[in-house]
Parts: sequence; structure tokens; C-alpha cells
Amino acid sequence: MNKKKAVYPGSFDPLTNGHIDIIKRASDMYDEVTVALLVNTSKKGLLSFEERLEILKIETASFTNVKVDFFGGLLVEYCREKDIKVIIRGLRAVSDYEYEMQIAQMNRNLNKNVETIFLMTNTKYSFLSSSVVKEVAKFGGDISEIVPKSVDDKLKQVFGEG
Repeated sequence: MNKKKAVYPGSFDPLTNGHIDIIKRASDMYDEVTVALLVNTSKKGLLSFEERLEILKIETASFTNVKVDFFGGLLVEYCREKDIKVIIRGLRAVSDYEYEMQIAQMNRNLNKNVETIFLMTNTKYSFLSSSVVKEVAKFGGDISEIVPKSVDDKLKQVFGEG
């Protein structure tokens, strides 16, 4: 039997409860979901690649059909190598759609065998972005309701207790 496989790519800097929501919902839809951390050597993240990878592994451990991996280069090439036919992308608002649509169309142009599926973020996370989380954490705001505990703990280490 062919497994229905999907990939949920991102930089996850940091991982939020919005990301976890998308991972959970994708895991309910597909036999196997790979959460793929983008290796972007030209961009310095707040958290190191290793820290983000470790957090992803901790926070997805309870999902039996979710695995964590990483990739550099083109996502469609990663999909080809891993025989993945579906890319999962989360949309928070209409403003995300235009950018995501362009990426999806480019990916489809590069690899006709890969589809992009958009999942609307749960409305309670629609305001949430990694940038907002970093900004609030930087100034000592309480982010415990919008990020997993491992992220909250890590950002307290990075920025201090506030």
C-alpha cells in the first residue's frame, strides 16, 4: 500500500502553537507527515538550527505518524527524493495567501507531481507569527499560552526571565 505522505516545511524560529495545530491536523489527514526544517545558511535565526531541530523533535514526539527532518535547497527536490507528493502550508490571513500562492505555483512549475495544500490556521492563532513571539519574548511578555513549553523555556534562556 502506498502511504499518503506530506511535508510541512518551515524555519520554525521559534515553533508556535499555530505550527503545532497545523502539524496535528495534517497528521490526521496523512499517513506520514514530515516536519522539514529549512537549512538557510544565509539567514541568522534567533535559535540555532540545532535548537530548533531539538524543539521540533520534542514537540512532535507524541505524534506516531510525524517525523522531523531538514532540507536545504529546493523543497520540490526534497519532495522528489523522499517521494512526497503534498506540501502543507498554513494560512493565517488573506495577506498570507498571495505570497503562498506564488510559492505553490512555482513549486508546481518545478515539479508537476507535487501539490500544495493550504490549511487555515485555527482562529485563536490567526494573529500569531514567529516574529511576534520573538518580539513579545524579547520584552519579557508572557508567551506561555501561544508556544509549547520547550519554546517558552528556551526563549526565557535567550532573553532572560524578563
